Amino acid sequence: MSNKKLTIGLVFGGNSSEHEVSIESAKTIYNALSHSLNSDRFVVNPIYIDKHGFWEDSEYSKSILFENKESTITTESHKDPMDRITNLPKESNKIDVWFPALHGPNGEDGVIQGLFKLTGKPFVGSGTLGSSLGMDKIAMKSIFKSFNLPQAPYVYLHKENILNKLFMKSIFNQIEKIISYPCFVKPGNLGSSIGITKAYSKQELINGIEIAARYDERIIIEKNIAGRELECGVLGKSIMKSSVIGEVKFQTDWYTYESKYDANLSSTIIPADLNIEISNKIQNLAIEACKAINAFGLARVDFFYQENTQQIYINEVNTLPGFTKTSMYPMLWEASGLKLEKLVASLIEIARE
Repeated sequence: MSNKKLTIGLVFGGNSSEHEVSIESAKTIYNALSHSLNSDRFVVNPIYIDKHGFWEDSEYSKSILFENKESTITTESHKDPMDRITNLPKESNKIDVWFPALHGPNGEDGVIQGLFKLTGKPFVGSGTLGSSLGMDKIAMKSIFKSFNLPQAPYVYLHKENILNKLFMKSIFNQIEKIISYPCFVKPGNLGSSIGITKAYSKQELINGIEIAARYDERIIIEKNIAGRELECGVLGKSIMKSSVIGEVKFQTDWYTYESKYDANLSSTIIPADLNIEISNKIQNLAIEACKAINAFGLARVDFFYQENTQQIYINEVNTLPGFTKTSMYPMLWEASGLKLEKLVASLIEIARE
């Protein structure tokens, strides 16, 4: 067996509204891979993608991670757009395993996964199909429906439909019949609760649709499920395992971007106070949801649970969950007996299966 250290390409940043969250996730992963438990196995090569999509070398990337340095590129005109795909850092040739710490479009939607696949090197997380389906809420929910997985009622529309009065009248009628108020309005492709509105009236719904349309061409409107918000981690490829269940408590009206990343606005309970039957059902559903969309490696599956009816609803699958200080995924696995340093090492081994 070779004792050669594996070079890990830790890719972070990206042309996404979740750019800053990605940097925080990358810091955590870098430190875990560089821990004494892993230092004899891995060499970490951070690769920063700036907000315009250009890849930077390792030295500059480290300055972004540990010196809180800001990108010096202020306009896209500073570089030829073709540099995005033709001028990857020279260090890229030495990468043994890619480890994306990216969130949002271009990072967890299958785009960069396709690029990794073209390099012929393994990478952490789902492939192009699972990543794209996990990112697209409408496609994901359509597949859940075909697998008879429990989820909240929803309708969707395209941005171009907004100006069609007859079509929008039909949408409003559907909402009143099967969804009612309050309801959630979301961009079809985005994470971290960005662009989401909780609408309590028709006017708020209209405003919410306009906000979501700024972020994506497709918009989804979901029924509000009044219940507990639970999350479960999934780990593995050929054999998938689920973590203990965690519960999110928040002081805001709903789980907003601010409450997700502000410890003063939200808290987590791990493990959640649930009976064994419900816990087992959620753990099994988490794996079923991942298999349905062909997600593997790592994922966090979010649920709503109504205690009075004992009903469980799958909210969504996040195929590249955060690794920030307040992120649920690593905390769920630590509570399941897998510390962060072993978790990141396990993810690399799974990628190499």
